[in-house]
Amino acid sequence: MEKVRCLIIGSGPAGFTAAIYASRANLSPVLYEGIEPGGQLTTTTQIENFPGYPEGIGGTEMMEDLRRQAQRFGAHVRRGIITSVDLRQRPFHVTVDNEHEIEAESLIVATGASARYLGLESENRFRGMGVSACATCDGFFYRRKDVAVVGGGDTACEEATYLASLCRQVYMIVRKPYLRASKAMQERVFATENIKVLFEQNTAEVLGDDNGVTGARLRHSTTGEETQIAIDGFFLAIGHHPNTELFKGQLELDDEGYIKVWGASSKTSVEGVFAAGDVKDPSYRQAITAAGSGCIAALDCERFLLAQ
Repeated sequence: MEKVRCLIIGSGPAGFTAAIYASRANLSPVLYEGIEPGGQLTTTTQIENFPGYPEGIGGTEMMEDLRRQAQRFGAHVRRGIITSVDLRQRPFHVTVDNEHEIEAESLIVATGASARYLGLESENRFRGMGVSACATCDGFFYRRKDVAVVGGGDTACEEATYLASLCRQVYMIVRKPYLRASKAMQERVFATENIKVLFEQNTAEVLGDDNGVTGARLRHSTTGEETQIAIDGFFLAIGHHPNTELFKGQLELDDEGYIKVWGASSKTSVEGVFAAGDVKDPSYRQAITAAGSGCIAALDCERFLLAQ
């Protein structure tokens, strides 16, 4: 059985930053990339709000940069999916791809959170070509254009008001006859002139061509009547789910399934297990905050191992 001092699960900004810091601390970290190497950013065509890239950079390209930087300092980056973990005692027992066994003295969980999508074939086809689950990340590309936001909760209202400051017209596609958002958020939406709320509407299809999204076909929830809107961007704001299935019953999670950490640290309910990135962050979900928390997790992990 392979023995590892520091095992990192996940390969987004949090995981790779943790690997960079852990490598420089001579922890000889092993990082498994998981089911989506590079994380959610690999589905983003252009990133313009990450420090150090004044001209912007493609999501996949940035993840390759982070991977190479981690490997430069000695991190062992591997393809593979963690299929089971046992955190009842240290060293922790971890299985990769249902066959390779690892004993890990410490563990950094950076498995991220996945945006919820509607499940439409057309939505998947235009992902990264006008379909996005992050207005803060991608809204800048739709300045003075028309966009739609799917959802009726606080997150959808926040994203719609943010996009309204950039875009010409923002449609909110809401399947119910009312908004679920707080009263304050509702008032903000209704007070914003270039937001139009389309109640009792479901998205039947995202429309587009080789250049990306051009519109959406909507279906009324009650009557079934179909209409079309012309848009350049289609934003999902119907929530995220943290990738914590492996840790249910082993780590303390909040009501939404995010890993709970102690205060500003990365320490979880199990000594020697640390969490970084979106898997413990239901609020910000940005590449830069994930990277910062990866640094914190590696420093906490280093201090933990030195104290043993």
